[in-house]
Amino acid sequence: MQRRTLSAVIGIIAVAAIVIGVNMFADARLANVRVDLTQQHLYTLAPGTRQVLAGLKDPITLKLFYSRKLGAAVPSYGAYADRVREMLQQYAAVSNGKIRLDYYDPEPFSDTEDHALAYGLQGVPVDQGGEQVYFGLAGSNMLDDERTIGFFQPEREPFLEYDLTKLIYELSNPKRPVVGVMSALPLDGDPRAMMMNQGRPGGGGQPYASTMLLRQTNEVRTVPTDAQVIDPAIQVLLVAEVPNISAPTQYAIDQFVMRGGRLMVMVDPWSEAMAATPSPTGMPPENTSSDLPTLFKAWGIEFDPTQVLGDLDGAWRVRANPGDRVQAVDYVAWFNIRDGINHNDPATADLQQVTVASSGFIAKAADSTLNFTPLLTSGPRSGPVPIDAVKMPDPSKILADFKPAGGPRVIAARLRGELKSAFTGPPALAKGAKPPDNFPAYIAETKGPANLVVVADSDILADRYWVRMQDFFGQSQATPFSDNGPFVANLIDTLAGGDALIGLRARGAAARPFVLVEQMQSAAEAQFRQSQQALQQHLDAVQKQLQTLRQGNGQGGDQAAQPVITPEQRTAIDAARQDILATRQKLRAVQLELNRDIERLESELRLFDIVLVPALLTILAIGMGVARRRRRARAPASGFRASGPEASGPEASGPGASGPGTSGPQASGPSASGSPA
Repeated sequence: MQRRTLSAVIGIIAVAAIVIGVNMFADARLANVRVDLTQQHLYTLAPGTRQVLAGLKDPITLKLFYSRKLGAAVPSYGAYADRVREMLQQYAAVSNGKIRLDYYDPEPFSDTEDHALAYGLQGVPVDQGGEQVYFGLAGSNMLDDERTIGFFQPEREPFLEYDLTKLIYELSNPKRPVVGVMSALPLDGDPRAMMMNQGRPGGGGQPYASTMLLRQTNEVRTVPTDAQVIDPAIQVLLVAEVPNISAPTQYAIDQFVMRGGRLMVMVDPWSEAMAATPSPTGMPPENTSSDLPTLFKAWGIEFDPTQVLGDLDGAWRVRANPGDRVQAVDYVAWFNIRDGINHNDPATADLQQVTVASSGFIAKAADSTLNFTPLLTSGPRSGPVPIDAVKMPDPSKILADFKPAGGPRVIAARLRGELKSAFTGPPALAKGAKPPDNFPAYIAETKGPANLVVVADSDILADRYWVRMQDFFGQSQATPFSDNGPFVANLIDTLAGGDALIGLRARGAAARPFVLVEQMQSAAEAQFRQSQQALQQHLDAVQKQLQTLRQGNGQGGDQAAQPVITPEQRTAIDAARQDILATRQKLRAVQLELNRDIERLESELRLFDIVLVPALLTILAIGMGVARRRRRARAPASGFRASGPEASGPEASGPGASGPGTSGPQASGPSASGSPA
């Protein structure tokens, strides 16, 4: 007995040592080993994120401010906070110690709340008492540069990884991206128009609001429209409305892309902004069309500069001609895009409306190998309009002649893929012209995937189509009514972030709908509505019949006389009342059975989770215990079994069985007896 007890104690100690050793090994070697079983791999970091984290050189501190009261008041925020925390922990685990995580619960009027406010995080009232709660992130690097996410909105959960990676990327690259802008539009203002409109609130000549928005986060450099070389320091090049662009300038753009530069092109069949800008002679230009024909043809992009896109969905209401009887008419060449915005791209995910004016449309060529992702798309009731119709527009006539055809068309798209140069070498220069001293060597193709954005409308930049400029005590203020400015700024932002950020897309939300329950609920509700409608019609008919029976028969045609109800009518009234009561009971029964299947499924799931699984585990444990007891019971018996056939072999008959050791008390027991034979 003592030997068994000692063996059991030693076994328990050995098992405990093994368990502790396995846990220590797992903690040391398997801490970062995880298995992501979600359908959309929500917890698997994208290659772009791993690229950014692998490139970290200096430590970065991330501080998550989350008020637990927010999760208690709104449970969905609690689940989202868990996902944010888990994502941050995974970032820290992959960063090789370069990311430090701190967690804070800002209590009201505490130092922690003061720190959250100092970082500029957004406080949100959670109750009528005005108590503020926080759910934001603040990041800092060794140079004390700071980046923040003011408040984690559940609507941006599909872009959680993009937002976190972008914040870390900006902290690891504190220098502002250099953006080159090549445009014939007066994006930085027109001094002549400014002088002509002095003293007028919101007068012409002011810098475009979209350019000012672009300068808030980037270093913007002007690139001449006849440039032969793009400055190598420029990371993103915006080419917006450059009519009659020359071959040497197209070559410069081509080589910029071949060297790995990111390009955003805004072409236009008819630029309304350019048409409204006086030329040096004081007359508006006759041709405001812009195109990159050589590059587009080589890169597999189709664009027709002779066609303007019209759309009945979202068309602007404009003044009609003075001779028309109507006061306003839909001008299909100017329209707002709402449903055609791609909400799966980080740059356009949060946009609600983008306005275009006399825009064109683009398409991917049949032989193109580029990855073509539409960003802006017209509505189903859209179609081409000849460009001559919008030069001197008659909105009523354009609307009368307009015939939607061809369905939605792409106005803006993101393109990605390996490209070959549109040129076989530097084009010939004009007679007497010389190449610049810093003229780079010719490159025939890109070394990796090129990143482009092509927009078939340059009027997106113009203030007229997305902001209202107002004077506020001598200061010009812009009040947006469309998202044109953020559209351009977001696209430049994603291009400036490089391949790591461009490759990140919406990863999906962590919350998964219960599809089976939703289907059952829809089917039950459809059945309920049918039964309810039939019963309600019957109820209305019976109530109408009851009202007629209650009126009875008047005496002598006197309408004011008390109606006389016959016994037959009384019987019919009682029957109608009973019918009404029965119908109401059926309606209540239908309403009670509406979620019967769902409640049954819920009960089955609860039974499975609460009762069945523990019961199975209990039965399994009992079975293992019984089997173990049986093995223990058989073990001693097998040690005393020497009388069977196995005892008659040579080992039982040798000296060990007949020597002096067999004469003691142990030899006289049953185990020493010979075979019954």
